[in-house]
Amino acid sequence: MSTTGADVTRRRLQVALGWLWLLDGLLQAQPFMFTRGFARQVIAAAGQGQPGFVSDPLHWASTVVAAHPLAWNAVFVAIQLLLGVGLLVPRTARLALAASIAWALGVWYLGEGLSGLASGRASLITGAPGSALVLALLAGAAWPRRDGGREGPAPWLPVAWAVVWVGAAVLQAMPGQESFNAAHDGVVPVALLVAAEYLIGVGALARRTRLPAIALGLVLTLAFWVLGQDLGRLDSGQATDPNVGPVLALMAIALLVAPGLSLRAGRPRRRRAAAAGR
Repeated sequence: MSTTGADVTRRRLQVALGWLWLLDGLLQAQPFMFTRGFARQVIAAAGQGQPGFVSDPLHWASTVVAAHPLAWNAVFVAIQLLLGVGLLVPRTARLALAASIAWALGVWYLGEGLSGLASGRASLITGAPGSALVLALLAGAAWPRRDGGREGPAPWLPVAWAVVWVGAAVLQAMPGQESFNAAHDGVVPVALLVAAEYLIGVGALARRTRLPAIALGLVLTLAFWVLGQDLGRLDSGQATDPNVGPVLALMAIALLVAPGLSLRAGRPRRRRAAAAGR
C-alpha cells in the first residue's frame, strides 16, 4: 500500500509516542519529584475523594515512595527515558510499546488514580480520562503489523476516540460538575458542551462525518488544554506530564491524516470498485 508524505504510519506514531515519553521522563526529573512532596502532594492527593479501591492503593504507593523518594524517582525517570529511546529506535520499538502499555496502565492506576473517574467529578476539560490511559491506547494503535506494512494506526482507533468523547459527555452531564464555571453560567452552556462532546464521539464512527467531528474534537482538545488544564502546568515544577491535551491531540492528528481511516482515503477505493464494475 502506498502512502503519501502526510500519512501517519504506525512507525511515525511510535516516534511521536517516544518523544512524549522522553518529555515525561524529563518532567519526572525535576527536583521536586525527588522529595517526599511528590509522594504526598501528587500520588496521595490523587486518591482524595475517591472510593477505597482507588484511594487505598494510592495511599500504599505514596507511603512506599515517600520512604525512599530519591531512589524510587530515579527508577521512574530511567523507565520513562528508556521507553522514549526504545520507541525511537526501530529495532526495540515493539518491546518498548509493550512495556509502555504496562507502565502507562500502572501509572494511570497508582499515579493518576484513574484520573478521578471513580470520583464522579472527572471531566475531559480538567484531564480525564488521563494522559496515561490515552498513551496506552495509542501504543496499541501503533503496534507493528505482522506483514511489516506501513499502514496507519489500528482500525479500531475511531472507536477508541468515540468512547473517550461519549464518555466525556456522560461525565460532563453528571451532577456536581463545575468545569468551565458551569455553576455560574447556567444549564445551557453545559448542555451545549455535552452535545458537542457526544457528537464529536459519535461522528467519528461514520466515514462521512469523521473528518469534521475529529477536527472539532482537536480544536476543543486544545482549548481544554489551554483553558482547563493550564497547559499541563508545565512551568510549576510539579508537572509529571503535559496532561491529556497533547496526547488526545496526537490521537486526533493520527485519525485526520491516517490512510484507510479518513474520508479521503475511501474515495479511491470506490472509484476502483466502480471502474471494475464497468
